[in-house]
Formats: sequence, structure tokens, C-alpha cells
Amino acid sequence: MGFDLKLRVWVEKDGKPVIGKGGAEILRAIEKHSSLSKAARELGMSYRFAWMYINRMESASGMKVVKRERGGREGGKMTLTEDGKKLLEVYERAERAAEEALRKVAENLKF
Repeated sequence: MGFDLKLRVWVEKDGKPVIGKGGAEILRAIEKHSSLSKAARELGMSYRFAWMYINRMESASGMKVVKRERGGREGGKMTLTEDGKKLLEVYERAERAAEEALRKVAENLKF
């Protein structure tokens, strides 16, 4: 038939979105580079957009998800807090579970 089943996963708190696919990508890239500017560049997004996304995650969750360190000559450093790591892990586990469930549904529907 040529149909595909799709699913979007995100984590909410008190009805407010905290993290979705884009936020998870940002956190992974920060973990990789220890830098928001390098993370944003790798993902093809503006520094401002990534910064605002992090602020929304922190505001909606009530947690600090990144630790900011002002830098000297080489610039600042950004790393995930323990809460940030846990949030990313929860999202990734939920995404894997949803993908597995979707795969089973697709098999039963013969897509």
C-alpha cells in the first residue's frame, strides 16, 4: 500500500512539553561537544534557538538540565546536569518503547 506509520514522542510535566526529539538532539550534542555553540552548529540551528529551547525545558520541568561555565580565552563550557542526563534517558527509553510498539502494530496491520 505504501503507507508508513509515524509516531512523535515527547515528555510533559503538568501539561507542558519538556523535551521532544529536537531537545534530545540538543542535549546529546551538548554532551558530545561540551558547548552549546558547537552543538547548535552541528545540528544546523541557531545558537539562540538552542538556548531558548534549553530555557523552555528548564522552565517547564523546574530543573536545571545544563550547567553553564563562563569561559576565558577558549569560551564557555556547557555540560548536562544529573537531571539533564536523567531527562534525556527517560526520553530515549520512551522513544525506544514507542518505536517497538509501533513496529508491532505495523506488523499486525501488514504495512
